[in-house]
Amino acid sequence: MTLLALAPGKVNLCLFLGGVREDGRHELVTVFESVSLADELEVSVAGQDEVVCPGVDGPNLAEVALALLRARGWAGPALHVEIRKRIPVAGGMGGGSADAAALLRIAARLAELPDQLLQELAAELGADVPSQLAPGLALATGAGEQVQSRAPIAPHAFAIVPQARRLATVDVYREADRLGLPRAHGELAEKLDAVSAALSPGAELPASLLVNDLEPASLSLHPPIAGALDAARDAGADHALVCGSGPTVAGLFWGADADARATRAIERLRERFPGARAAGPVESGAGSPVFA
Repeated sequence: MTLLALAPGKVNLCLFLGGVREDGRHELVTVFESVSLADELEVSVAGQDEVVCPGVDGPNLAEVALALLRARGWAGPALHVEIRKRIPVAGGMGGGSADAAALLRIAARLAELPDQLLQELAAELGADVPSQLAPGLALATGAGEQVQSRAPIAPHAFAIVPQARRLATVDVYREADRLGLPRAHGELAEKLDAVSAALSPGAELPASLLVNDLEPASLSLHPPIAGALDAARDAGADHALVCGSGPTVAGLFWGADADARATRAIERLRERFPGARAAGPVESGAGSPVFA
């Protein structure tokens, strides 16, 4: 038996940064949206647990997820997991978190895994993982682990523009602190109210909320990001912003013709950024494991 699952990447339509909590994480108000640019997981029963990800070195969050499952008493069979990467590595699109979330979804299919334990494991793995247990559109608070699913907003599409350099999330947050970017608690609460009100079904988010507070820190660490932001706008994007902690850039296109506009933009962008590709939002339930 083999299980296949997609692990959709995410774009932060907004990310407002607050202060540091007692656990060392920053308070956030952010809107995660899963997109069609996704990793692929192929999982089969094996003699012992093994996670392989060709072409990617270093720690693998899906491997950590599997180890945590065992430590918490999950009684599923030994698994061989192969991850085919499509999401830029260390690019701010939550690829590692998406892989870990996909593995947790698969584990829940293979053996009993109470929902509360699933949520606890996701939060323990990282702030991006809980929102990716059920891919779709979500408003996240806390450090990103408090997730509220939301209905789809107005039609839109993205031009995803990867960068050659990788940025470690911890380095970007450290730079954000150095630059004094975190907002006061009251201001963060005001942003939460504004975002909550704007996320009505079928609505187009106002430009005033399409903000990533981490963007200046990403630019400080990797100035060429500015060229990718300008290129996305020049290619016709209605808005351009850095994905999460960067350095990947997303050009945002609104409207019924958003898919076609994003596709045309990619044709232009690939002259400078060969890895650029169009992507669309995916709704809740995308990436659920299937039997093969």
